[in-house]
Amino acid sequence: MKATIERATLLRCLSHVQSVVERRNTIPILSNVLIDATPDGTLRVMATDLDIQVVEYMAAVSVDGPGAITVSAHLLFDIARKLQDGSQVSLQTVDNRLVVKAGRSRFQLPTLPRDDFPVIVEGDLPTSFELPAATLAHLIDATRFAISTEETRYYLNGIFLHVLDDELKAAATDGHRLARYTLPRPEGAQGMPDVIVPRKCIAELRKLLEEALDTNVLIDLSASKIRFTLGGDNGVVLTSKLIDGTFPDYTRVIPTGNDKLLRLDPKTFYEGVDRVATIATEKTRAVKIALEQDRVTLSVTSPDNGTAAEELPADYSSAGFEIGFNANYLKDILGQIEGDTVELHLADAGAPTLIRQDDKSPALYVLMPMRV
Repeated sequence: MKATIERATLLRCLSHVQSVVERRNTIPILSNVLIDATPDGTLRVMATDLDIQVVEYMAAVSVDGPGAITVSAHLLFDIARKLQDGSQVSLQTVDNRLVVKAGRSRFQLPTLPRDDFPVIVEGDLPTSFELPAATLAHLIDATRFAISTEETRYYLNGIFLHVLDDELKAAATDGHRLARYTLPRPEGAQGMPDVIVPRKCIAELRKLLEEALDTNVLIDLSASKIRFTLGGDNGVVLTSKLIDGTFPDYTRVIPTGNDKLLRLDPKTFYEGVDRVATIATEKTRAVKIALEQDRVTLSVTSPDNGTAAEELPADYSSAGFEIGFNANYLKDILGQIEGDTVELHLADAGAPTLIRQDDKSPALYVLMPMRV
């Protein structure tokens, strides 16, 4: 293999694929990235951790010798990062080594044969539809903070995608809070199986979306695999296994009879919670919210750090009462509300609270209270 490529192109591509590669690997080839130079002047770069696979295509300046080799992903990325800006990088295989040249720099890196490189077999992906990248990014941002990190409840370690009537819904929960985002059902998504997309796949996808926000993403899936194609023919293809499990019926925890409505400015509310929570410790993460006519009082009491309180103007006309929430969970939700108003639909101090921007908002949140 012998190919020449612009440093900026190589660096951008390696930054996408190398983040899939785990730093510590018991299988040496999984630390490597596969580089495949084709006669038509394209380089195909691929990385995998056996659960997720990223393939990216990039145009080479020239391909003088087609061929394929695998080399350490993090090492090649670090080299590309430190090479001079604007330089052209030559990649050539010589005696089971990859010789990397740019300007006056020359590196010889150990390689492993491409035949040992594992590939995820996608099989048949019968459901296929497109979503605007910006919409998909919104959907991820609105839900992923609620994904559970508890490995024993592995079926909660991802975002649940399912079609209900004419809508595509995405949901995530860790048992303390629930986030749900609803879209009109895209064409081609009818009859789609319910799937749970793993947390790592979501994180990698969100990074890739950042550079393709004005394009569409093609999504192909089956009950066990999902594939995201970004940026058309010369773009990036992310394939992932899905979580094999059953997501709980989250609709049962969405309250329908919460009759006390609190409206206030989400930014002011977020900053107020953030300020009083400064004195909270691991043991006292709860912020107490006392509701009265047209105002709320936020307070935190910590045995080690004293007390904090702040009063905020609010639109509230029901009976007064007190409720406590985990300050970080509340801030995560408020951070996603974009408008000037947030609605909290409350019942009592022990019941889950429904939070949303308004009744037309695609995002809906449920937060369990804490004892205070």
